[in-house]
Amino acid sequence: MEQTDRTENKREQIIETLKTKSALLQHIFDNTQQVFCQLKEILQEYAVEVNDRLEGNTDKRVKMEYRDRGKFEAQLQMAGDILIFSMHTNVFQFERENIIWQNSYVKQDKQNAYCGVINIYNFLADSFKYNRSADEGYLVARIFINRDFQYMVEGKRQVAFRHDRFGQGAITPEALTEIIENTMAYTLDFDLLVPPYDTVKLVTVDQMNTKIENSKLQTGKRLGYQFRSDDV
Repeated sequence: MEQTDRTENKREQIIETLKTKSALLQHIFDNTQQVFCQLKEILQEYAVEVNDRLEGNTDKRVKMEYRDRGKFEAQLQMAGDILIFSMHTNVFQFERENIIWQNSYVKQDKQNAYCGVINIYNFLADSFKYNRSADEGYLVARIFINRDFQYMVEGKRQVAFRHDRFGQGAITPEALTEIIENTMAYTLDFDLLVPPYDTVKLVTVDQMNTKIENSKLQTGKRLGYQFRSDDV
């Protein structure tokens, strides 16, 4: 009898989890996907507007090009740079040491800290053009969206969207536009630096043959750069 009771209690716990937590995570996924669709619309319109203002520019290579890569990815090419906007298909909880737990909105209900994530990466356009698979991209920002459409942004030049603002306003097209513009401004200022001599002084025959074919020696912006969530 006791074994039957324990089994029934466990079953009830599983059912309750499915009704609450699993439903919550699905709701957050839907919110994140809705925001990502808005973001893609803004990117497309932004590229059209910028290209209109660049009309008559002497160098036709200086332009923006938007590419929709499916439900969970979009690209924005800005001359020699590419920004990749990638929505993760999972919902996340913050680690215990994260400063977000000091936020009053999260203290009010820990379920507010469950978030979907949209990552923004910076790559060199030539990395894709010449299929340089060893080239590195850099995470320049990530957007967190919760069940109430409250949001937070970690990344470069995203000062207005730090953890202490989480819970003070739902994300809007205007906020998305500002996030995008901050990310683009940082990317355009984020220069490609010559790597240290000692890191490139030795080259294998295979690397050289590959380079002759497709210019595939590894290239990336600022060798050793790392994303830090507190470096805003």
